[in-house]
Amino acid sequence: MRVQFAYNDVHLDKTLISERAGIIATELKAHWELFFDDEKKKVGILVSKHDHCLLDILYRWRTGELFIDIPLVISNHDEVRPIVEAYGIPYYFIPVNQYKENQEKEILNLVKTSTDVLVLARYMQILTDTFLANYGKKIINIHHSFLPSFKGAEPYKQAWVKGVKVIGATAHYVSSQLDEGSIIAQEVITVSHKDNVIRLTQKGRDIEKLVMAQALRAHIDNKIIEHDNKTIVFD
Repeated sequence: MRVQFAYNDVHLDKTLISERAGIIATELKAHWELFFDDEKKKVGILVSKHDHCLLDILYRWRTGELFIDIPLVISNHDEVRPIVEAYGIPYYFIPVNQYKENQEKEILNLVKTSTDVLVLARYMQILTDTFLANYGKKIINIHHSFLPSFKGAEPYKQAWVKGVKVIGATAHYVSSQLDEGSIIAQEVITVSHKDNVIRLTQKGRDIEKLVMAQALRAHIDNKIIEHDNKTIVFD
């Protein structure tokens, strides 16, 4: 259940409200969370070479469409550094080598306390179970297919080989199983026999940006409830 209260020109004692809500929840033996919509969530972004989702998030943040703080952007490639630094956001280049464990520890040290949620804006690396457990907060991924179809690598090539007539994108919470986390948002676009892999990729990027923004907005507005690997997303 989700309950939203509206208030205008009222001084709120957030600590007192939290304490009294906790008393009620304890009596009901309920799992509960309390959020205030004037508090920005701190969103950390992980990205690789593809910058379209990153650019879209940064634009929506700068224009105020996304009510968030972005404390940092981390990438395993250095190509997007000029983009991020132009927005005045701290940028960290952490390449992947044979010591993936060390790379993830370095990322974790940066994001553990500085972020409330992570966004994988086409971050083309699989996060280990150890990282997921140690971070302990939500991570949102954008996958460039309409899951559960075409999981894993090169989904647009997979779609072209199959000759599908629609392609899509899926934003989901990250879980220990690849591309199996709870789905938050999905969209599709029609394609035809005339579209090659390059054209499918170009069309898909438009959908990826839209779906990523939809999922992030639903998360920061606290409109998502997870249950049995499914999500209830409120309007």
